[in-house]
Amino acid sequence: MREVTFAKQNEERWKTFEQVLKQRKAVNPDRLAELYTELSDDLAYAQSQFPGSSTERYLNRLTVEVHDTIHQTRKEQSGRIVSFWLRELPLIYGRRQKELFYSMVVFILAMSIGFVSQSGDREFARAILGDSYVNMTITNIETGDPLAVYGSHRQMDMFLGITLNNIRVSFIAFVFGILTAVGTGFILFKNGIMIGSFLEFFNQYNLLGESLRVVFIHGTLELSAIIIAGAAGFVLGNSFLFPGTYTRLDSFISGSREGVKMIVGLIPVFIAAGFLESFVTRYTGMPILLSLAIIGSSLLFVVWYYIVYPRQQIKKLSTKS
Repeated sequence: MREVTFAKQNEERWKTFEQVLKQRKAVNPDRLAELYTELSDDLAYAQSQFPGSSTERYLNRLTVEVHDTIHQTRKEQSGRIVSFWLRELPLIYGRRQKELFYSMVVFILAMSIGFVSQSGDREFARAILGDSYVNMTITNIETGDPLAVYGSHRQMDMFLGITLNNIRVSFIAFVFGILTAVGTGFILFKNGIMIGSFLEFFNQYNLLGESLRVVFIHGTLELSAIIIAGAAGFVLGNSFLFPGTYTRLDSFISGSREGVKMIVGLIPVFIAAGFLESFVTRYTGMPILLSLAIIGSSLLFVVWYYIVYPRQQIKKLSTKS
C-alpha cells in the first residue's frame, strides 16, 4: 500500500483521535487504551512500510500523546496490560529481529572463542571463572558430583539472588548500549566467552553431556535473556548513531523507550530461570527425559514468543488494508 493511500484511508479516524485527546477529562480510560492499541498498530505499520516519513512522525507524536494521557491516570486497566504483552511488545520484537540476530551471532561467536581458548589452554578457565570456582568444581568432580554447586545453597536465597543477578546482567547489557553497540557487544562477548570456557572445562573431564543436560535446565532461559537484552542494547546504541530523519535526541529517546520495553518483556524469563536454577537444577540425577522436556519447553517458549509470534504480528500488520 502506498503512503498516500494509507493516510487517506485513516485520515478521518486520526482526526477523531485528536478530537478525543482535546477532551481528556471526559475520555473513558478504556477508550484511551483502545486508541493506544489502534495507533500503535498504525505506527508500527508506518515504521515498517514508510520509515522516516511525515506519516510516521505524525503517528509517533499522536501515539506519544495518547500514551502520556493514559499514564496520567492512576488506574491501570487490565486490558492495557494484556494488550502490552500480546500486541505492543511482540510488535517491538518483530521490528527488532535484526538486532536479535546480531546479538545471537556475537554471543555464539564469543562462546566459540571461549571453548577453543580453553581447549588450547587448560588454565584459561581460571582466568575467566576464577580459581575458587575451578578448584571447587574439580573437587566436586573427584567426589562424583560435578555439579554439586547447584544444591549447596538454600533454595529461596538462591532464587532471589539468581533472579536479581540475571536482571543485573541483562540490564548492564542494555545500558552499555549508551556506549554504542560496541558497549553492548563487549558485555555479550564477555558472557559468551565465560559460557564457552565453562563448557569446554567440563568437556575436558568427559562431562560435556551431563553439564549441558543439567545447566541448560535454567541456562536456556538465562542465555536467551542475555541475547535479548543485548538486542535491546543494540537498539539503544543504534538510535543515537543512526537517527535517520529524527534529531539524535528524539531518536535516542525513542530507542530508549523501545529498549526498556524489551527488557520489561524479559521479566517472566528472569523469574522462570531463577526458579528453575534454585528449585529444579539442583536435582542433577533427574531422568534425562525430564531434563530434555524442561529444556525443550523453555526453548519453544523463547522461539515462539520472541521470534515466531512477533513475526506473525508484523506480517498481519503488513497485510492490513
